[in-house]
Amino acid sequence: MPRHVHFWATRSPGLRPAYTGVTMTQHETSPDLDHRRWFFQKFGLTERLLERCLGEALSAGGDYADLYFESVTATALGVDEQIVKSASQGTSAGCGIRVLSGERTGYAYTDNLSPERLLHAARTAALIASGPAKQPIQGFTETPNANLYPVPLGGYSLDLAARLDLILRADRAARACDHRIVQVRASYAEELRRILIAASDGAFASDTQPLCRLNVFVIARDGALTTKGSAGGGGRAGLEQFTAGKSPEHLAREAARGAVLQLAAVPAPAGEMEVVLGPGWPGILLHEAVGHGLEADFNRKGTSAFSGLIGHAVASPKVTVVDNGTIAGRRGSLNVDDEGSATQETVLIEGGVLRGYLSDKLSARLMGMPNTGSGRRENYQSIPMPRMTNTYMLAGDDAPEDILRSVRRGLYAVNFGGGQVDITNGKFVFSASEAYLIEDGKITAPVRDATLIGNGPEALKYVSMVGNDLKLDEGIGTCGKDGQSVPVGVGMPTIKLDRMTVGGTGS
Repeated sequence: MPRHVHFWATRSPGLRPAYTGVTMTQHETSPDLDHRRWFFQKFGLTERLLERCLGEALSAGGDYADLYFESVTATALGVDEQIVKSASQGTSAGCGIRVLSGERTGYAYTDNLSPERLLHAARTAALIASGPAKQPIQGFTETPNANLYPVPLGGYSLDLAARLDLILRADRAARACDHRIVQVRASYAEELRRILIAASDGAFASDTQPLCRLNVFVIARDGALTTKGSAGGGGRAGLEQFTAGKSPEHLAREAARGAVLQLAAVPAPAGEMEVVLGPGWPGILLHEAVGHGLEADFNRKGTSAFSGLIGHAVASPKVTVVDNGTIAGRRGSLNVDDEGSATQETVLIEGGVLRGYLSDKLSARLMGMPNTGSGRRENYQSIPMPRMTNTYMLAGDDAPEDILRSVRRGLYAVNFGGGQVDITNGKFVFSASEAYLIEDGKITAPVRDATLIGNGPEALKYVSMVGNDLKLDEGIGTCGKDGQSVPVGVGMPTIKLDRMTVGGTGS
């Protein structure tokens, strides 16, 4: 798992900076105004209260302070063996207040949005990170919002019948695929997250963020052999997205296919060999083995395998990797990040050369680099840190069939399950949930229990062919870092690695 260290501080003497107040520039017709008004009307917030909280947060000194208001409405349903085993709906709301002083962070949060509790949290954060102020405080300036996931401000309907129908359809479809399917579990989860951010550097932004996900898990059995398969889909939209390629029936068939396929699989071979990664979800290997190492906080602390390598070749010239939070409807996309900055497309590796890191406000200031709009947090109880959004490798010029034909003997990995990475040295181990042997340029037998073992920066240097079939995942990714989970997207085209170690029990 990636490593991350917070810097907390005890109180030290500091100066109280003058707070210059608020300059509101938003037009009445802006959609962003509705987000802000919702918080003001729902919780009785006022612009004057935001000013007071920021002023209190900086009362013991410091360079920067921000307020992160959040309100979440969530629904979850689960069916196991055609029986509804879980159903929940709930709401939560709170505010996190952060103060930065150099590398010190003071953070406090409250689920009570009364003026008294907000001001108390602001004073608490101030005392934790107190220190001399180094920068003047600015008035608020609205962050222009993109419109990547339009959702009515009324949010999702609270009617559970349509949601339950989705997972029951998935259950029926999975069971109809094959008589060897012996167990089916299906789940649906959605949330509507509203956020409001006000900061001492002038940032003022709000957003309403929808998110849905449908998952199917199956178990197949043939004699004494038991296998499993799973599939899912989702994104920042409503129920209308679960049609065609993301319909419950399609996802159920994919889960069943994966489980049944493993019943006929042979043990994976072991040793160093050519490996072909399929398009789409195999980008999770890129996300873990490379992406985390390109987050600025790890590089600022010198704990990443990529530290100090900007401008150096870290991959094959065929490799270009980007992180893009601006793709409409994608699970990892955001109109603004959790610090109120607009998200963007950031080129991380270009033609094999490391071009930059993913940064938040703290890392950008301390490292003297641009803020890439990558400050993300799990919820109001968590501090923001540099995180990925949708991370993928750009397409190349090779036809996927030519890539497969070029392999004499190797492994074709189509789907992945779990894995682990040490970002300090880039070493990774991933298990392939769907993989095949490649023999004389042809896909032959499916294999089971295949693992890929390697080093992220080293593995990318062996990429010799990159397909023209870039594909993003189906919208199921959740990234964990320092105990925080956030939704993300991954992707890649078909690629060939000339050398990689494969772990297995076959010959």
